[in-house]
Amino acid sequence: MKKLLLTASAALLMFSCQNDNESATTETTNVDATAHRGCASHEVLEAQLRANPALAKKMAEIEAQTQNTLETGRIVNGVMEIPVVFNVLYRTSAENISLAQLQSQIDVLNKDFSATNSDYNTSNNPYSSVRSGNTNIRFVLDQVIRKSTTKTSWGTNDAMKKSTQGGLNPTSPTTKLNLWVCTIGGGILGYAQFPGGSSSTDGVVIDSKYLGTTGTATYPFNLGRTATHEVGHWLNLRHIWGDATCGSDLVSDTPVHNTANYGVPAVGHRSTCSGTPLEMYMNYMDYTDDRGMYMFSVGQKTRMNAVFAVGAARASFR
Repeated sequence: MKKLLLTASAALLMFSCQNDNESATTETTNVDATAHRGCASHEVLEAQLRANPALAKKMAEIEAQTQNTLETGRIVNGVMEIPVVFNVLYRTSAENISLAQLQSQIDVLNKDFSATNSDYNTSNNPYSSVRSGNTNIRFVLDQVIRKSTTKTSWGTNDAMKKSTQGGLNPTSPTTKLNLWVCTIGGGILGYAQFPGGSSSTDGVVIDSKYLGTTGTATYPFNLGRTATHEVGHWLNLRHIWGDATCGSDLVSDTPVHNTANYGVPAVGHRSTCSGTPLEMYMNYMDYTDDRGMYMFSVGQKTRMNAVFAVGAARASFR
């Protein structure tokens, strides 16, 4: 297991831009989304950091506050209810997904975040001892806003979040989770904004083909886990491999990974990083197919709850 050596300066270094690859474009790299999970959250974060150097300092402060909350135990008690606003942008009738499909996504989020998902007790899970159990975070369908568009794809430059670019502005983003449903393009299934970014673009984006469990939901990403993954980012979770070879996700009870896992790895799959640990490929923050991911860790649960503490990044949701 990883040990965390976190200080504000280390956190600031973590958030520095690591490359100059432009991700905020209308069309992203052409990847077959049916073969590999594509999450653009890290790339979008790097673009935001390049555009706003002050964001790195703000996120380092959030990280320091998160670690202080974890160490002192000052987290929210009881159940945190998160109102969800779906912003549906559609060109075709298939993209104008049904209320039933939207509700199926809410249902998946509530099962995954309360550890009542049917695959939670998978018998061959080598990490059953550190499964999170109920995170005490609940999602409630608050509103559905629909808008017809002529755009065939939206990319990852947040255009769908701006009425001036043909999208929909967020509704009460400091007290409601805005979730945009649209065709992203480029093989990207979804992306999220981490805590600390502008409220005018805060929320999660999911491609309409990978949302919920019915309607247009497309195998192997047809069990609603793309939203579980992206909401994890929105609640300050990193990819489990730390977006670097043998990197850190800032959680103490998850093992070091070489990189992302795809498909459904065989039981016993190990990392070649130091100590060759068993990889937690069944974790929602990996890149496996929907049927291959079914748990958060205890450390991830504590980290997510920390963002709602008094003075924390999402305290306004209390």
